[in-house]
Amino acid sequence: MKKVFALSLFLTACTLGFSQKEIFSGPAISVDKDTHDYGNIKVGADGNCLFTVTNVGTEPLIISNCQGTCGCTVPQCEKAPIMPGKTSTIKVAYDTKRVGPFTKGVTITSNAVNEPTKMINIKGTVEGDGTAGSAPVRKDNTLSPRQ
Repeated sequence: MKKVFALSLFLTACTLGFSQKEIFSGPAISVDKDTHDYGNIKVGADGNCLFTVTNVGTEPLIISNCQGTCGCTVPQCEKAPIMPGKTSTIKVAYDTKRVGPFTKGVTITSNAVNEPTKMINIKGTVEGDGTAGSAPVRKDNTLSPRQ
């Protein structure tokens, strides 16, 4: 009986130890995912997605800037400090009028001690609908010249 109790106590301690996130001294950033995959989407589809940011530190986390790698990717970050243990969201909008595969990045700049500059990504493929204004995509995933 003592062996069974000791074993169950050990397994419980191991499970709790693996399920806890690391806590940093000072502000620290953690994002729920590194990449959002839209998959295959149609021209003009909703190009918005959300990333959840958590402050896993002991001081307020301040996001000072969010910058997309091009004008087709527009991030929106809340500027209010994120208190320890609290979350915020980053909304990223991609222009789905551009046909073809895409991989774009967003740089998050903050006062985090663990990652003051954090990159998150979006990817997917916008499929043309064959109407005017959407260039057909060739089999090699490049745009065909407009006729």
